[in-house]
Amino acid sequence: MAKTLTRFVCNECGGTSPKYMGKCPKCEAFGSMVEEIMRDEENISAPVRGLSGRSKPRRLPDIDTGAEDRIHVPIGEFARVLGGGIVPGSIVLIGGDPGIGKSTLLLQMTMGMADKHRVLYVSGEESERQIKMRATRISSQNNAGEQNATPAPLPKDLFLVTETNLGSIMEHVREVKPTLLIVDSIQTTYIAESKSSAGSVTQVRECASQLRELAKTSGISVFIIGHVTKEGTIAGPRVLEHIVDTVLHLEGDRYQAYRLLRSVKNRFGATAEVGVFEMHERGLVEVSNPSEAFLAERMVNAPGSSVAVTMEGTRPLLVEVQGLTSPTNFGNARRTPNGVNFNRLLLIAAVLSRRARLNLSEQDIFVNIVSGLKVDEPAADLAVAAAIASSMRDKPVRADAVLIGELGLAGELRMPSQMPLRLREAAKLGFKIAIVPKRLRKAEPWTKDIQIIEARSIHQALDAAMGKPERKKGRKVV
Repeated sequence: MAKTLTRFVCNECGGTSPKYMGKCPKCEAFGSMVEEIMRDEENISAPVRGLSGRSKPRRLPDIDTGAEDRIHVPIGEFARVLGGGIVPGSIVLIGGDPGIGKSTLLLQMTMGMADKHRVLYVSGEESERQIKMRATRISSQNNAGEQNATPAPLPKDLFLVTETNLGSIMEHVREVKPTLLIVDSIQTTYIAESKSSAGSVTQVRECASQLRELAKTSGISVFIIGHVTKEGTIAGPRVLEHIVDTVLHLEGDRYQAYRLLRSVKNRFGATAEVGVFEMHERGLVEVSNPSEAFLAERMVNAPGSSVAVTMEGTRPLLVEVQGLTSPTNFGNARRTPNGVNFNRLLLIAAVLSRRARLNLSEQDIFVNIVSGLKVDEPAADLAVAAAIASSMRDKPVRADAVLIGELGLAGELRMPSQMPLRLREAAKLGFKIAIVPKRLRKAEPWTKDIQIIEARSIHQALDAAMGKPERKKGRKVV
């Protein structure tokens, strides 16, 4: 009788160990080792499957890439994140929090593509009836809020099936012969030959590997939906992200209307690209001008508000940064960021206290990026500093000004990348003044559509944004 062997696999890096360990010896993650049931001993030495079984080395000039273009995606923001469309034979992984809109977004995409392409939507979490109810709601032509809106006809080349067995899914693929395959989700799919339960490390890795082989050998484009952990990372071993060609994250606060589709990995386009959507009753609606939408509810001439220009991939976005200072009631002042890195906020507060001479040691500081966005790049440092200083001085930042610049520990301002593109976006939205770091090297000329105020230090930038403060006795200026 064949002996069944087990091993322990790390959920973070995919490393293996013959026995359980509290800390992974490779990535040093704690509590990430889970037990994996291997195949029977007699089958362990079986040869590894190849992509085609008929591989043959060829000279680089002799390889025919073909004239096949990308498959058109009817959702412009989705196509932007993918790099211009779907590459035939690619495999894409989409992750996000529960209820964020992953299934809705893919259903909208497939409904728009089913007129010209055959699509197979495989769901392991919903029945065909549930999916059709959502499709009927999405296809509604109710743009004016009418109660009795007539839905548009549903596409005939969109096939739905509820199945979790990968073998049965492959049979459906051979029968339907789709151009696009949707698997919702990879954690519910399983291989009958494996003794592990669905969602385990073995099942997720093997199912993803077989779907990759299907995509590469048949030219079918595969989209996989993946669950995320409480830390926000895609559940399962990290090897899953290495198997696929593209990894997309659907982000956003579930209490906010905006959703961001972010490209984390893309073998066919730019990484860190972002598509912006707004959640409506009829599904996700793309936002063609997100900067204008983010600033629509901004209160002009309010102390503690400034505008930053941040880059998301190749797209500049204008966001409102709000800052609030309040005398602390405790021994240690609090620093509370929302949408800003906590350590970055501590750095900015320290520079303002030491270099700009703002007495923040007894002030609680709150910083918020409006609309639930997350800004990680240092180019927003100057806007965050101006919002905090504006609230401290109770003086508004100029309403027609944007602030762009990285803040150094000496209080100096440093030039971020792609400055001309940021300035053109600010000018397009009607801003008249841009406060930027002083340019010390020759570069592309500034645009003439907006007035440029160059500042070398945080002192000069705050004076340009709010005017010079009134001088009081003592060392501190507030």
